[in-house]
Amino acid sequence: MKKTTTTKAKKKRVKGLAPFAFVGCVEIKEMLGRRVRDEQELLDNIEEVPPESIYFHTQSYFLRHRYIKGPYPNDFATWTAQEVGDNVLGERLGILNPFAFESVEALRSEIISIIDDHLKALKVVPRVVHGEPFEFMSSRIIEIPTGIEVETFEDFASALKDVDVSVIYFHVFEAELRMGKGHSDFAIWLETSVGQGALAERLDAIDPYLLSLEELRAQILERCHEALDGKRT
Repeated sequence: MKKTTTTKAKKKRVKGLAPFAFVGCVEIKEMLGRRVRDEQELLDNIEEVPPESIYFHTQSYFLRHRYIKGPYPNDFATWTAQEVGDNVLGERLGILNPFAFESVEALRSEIISIIDDHLKALKVVPRVVHGEPFEFMSSRIIEIPTGIEVETFEDFASALKDVDVSVIYFHVFEAELRMGKGHSDFAIWLETSVGQGALAERLDAIDPYLLSLEELRAQILERCHEALDGKRT
């Protein structure tokens, strides 16, 4: 079921455990041997590929663009706009927010609906003329323990500024989307282990879709420092 950014229901946070262990990740990519040159072929393959491929081309896009967020924040939007030259479909696909869906399958259904509606309104299927074909990929996310564990809020904020940016991806995107926790690991731990419920709510209010991972880190740190300053006064 599709969720909106204004009415998205959050799952109840589960009790966290101290200390907090920072975990990074790497993405192991796999080519699926599916290459398409027009939007009808794109649609047909989106209907058939495994969910890991949909995840790769949408959510894990942010792991591959960790420092600067691109103009079209998923591979489907980028290809239709830049390689096919179909800016209308690119814009429609580009506004899809993965965090607004209950599951990858729900996101897949919405992508299919958007492309299908777009093609029905056209007499000719847009295709690549001078650009590159779309290559369907899949991936697995491999956890990489950092060895960094903290027990206090102050140590958490201090460590967060220096960990690899893949840690941000793992504890936000993987936790909320693929693991289905409904919250970032940061928010869960801050509320249940160190009593920072108000801060956890503020972290939940950040929309990761609008930011690069470094920008997301900066916003999380800003809220942490504001909470720390409040504790000192």
